[in-house]
Amino acid sequence: MYKINFEFTKKGMMRFISHLDLMRLLVRAMRRADLPLKLSEGFSPHPKLSLNRALKLGVESECEQGAIVLKEFVKTDEIKRRLQEQLPDGISVLSVHL
Repeated sequence: MYKINFEFTKKGMMRFISHLDLMRLLVRAMRRADLPLKLSEGFSPHPKLSLNRALKLGVESECEQGAIVLKEFVKTDEIKRRLQEQLPDGISVLSVHL
């Protein structure tokens, strides 16, 4: 297992997306980017994704932090490139690190 930390921005029209919708958006983008996501155990498995804080609706952010767990090693610059290709305008990946 590899815990990957990342930083991203949430600006423009994306400021009107709720925390739960942002979590869904990130998971879908990571699946489309074909990242080897580590799933939780149990009846309803889901990717192990966490964000440090939940922003209020309508608030922009220059630097949000999150973490994801991967099953296999992928280079950080490769993760950033793949993920950025799948994210909508208004959400940008600033950095990815172990």
